[in-house]
Amino acid sequence: MACAEFSFHVPSLEELAGVMQKGLKDNFADVQVSVVDCPDLTKEPFTFPVKGICGKTRIAEVGGVPYLLPLVNQKKVYDLNKIAKEIKLPGAFFLGAGAGPFQTLGFNSEFMPVIQTESEHKPPVNGSYFAHVNPADGECLLEKYSEKRHDFECALLANLFASEGQPGKGFDLRLEHTHFFSHHGEGGHYHCDTTPDIVEYLGYFLPAEFLYRIDQPKESHSIGRD
Repeated sequence: MACAEFSFHVPSLEELAGVMQKGLKDNFADVQVSVVDCPDLTKEPFTFPVKGICGKTRIAEVGGVPYLLPLVNQKKVYDLNKIAKEIKLPGAFFLGAGAGPFQTLGFNSEFMPVIQTESEHKPPVNGSYFAHVNPADGECLLEKYSEKRHDFECALLANLFASEGQPGKGFDLRLEHTHFFSHHGEGGHYHCDTTPDIVEYLGYFLPAEFLYRIDQPKESHSIGRD
């Protein structure tokens, strides 16, 4: 599997906070960007298997939209334990967005990977969620993947943030392709605000030190690029 590595210049968090504060003011009525200690992500409302998102930060861009066209390429299945080794970070903690593992679930879904991959001293932990249309009533159905399957796979494409999962400082951004999950049964792909006048966001971010482009499609696409 082809994997290209690119290193990034990583400015200070304080410098980035100032740039983002200035830029976001053009699009939001109220913006606050600051450098804070990352909350303990093992607690509510996150309930992740790690305490933070710091340490050897990476972006892993895996597969791509062209593997959906003109028909789904069913050979494109990715094991995140193997992806962690490809990005030179065995035991990586992954967050992100991707296509659900149709090969095990038997249907298409939106995938929210929350995975502590295997390392020499620790077994892997899969806290991922997937969302799909409930055939019984046509409503969104959010489920925890580990309650259905015990693998660590996704399919076709994934946009992943990886780190050692350590506590530390990051952006507190109150306000890209991303997926969400909740504790009230809803989740999935974020397209746009449905209530733009009242919507609020709270996110924690870190710049990545490296980008890894894995199994890049040979042909590009124009979907969503208008």
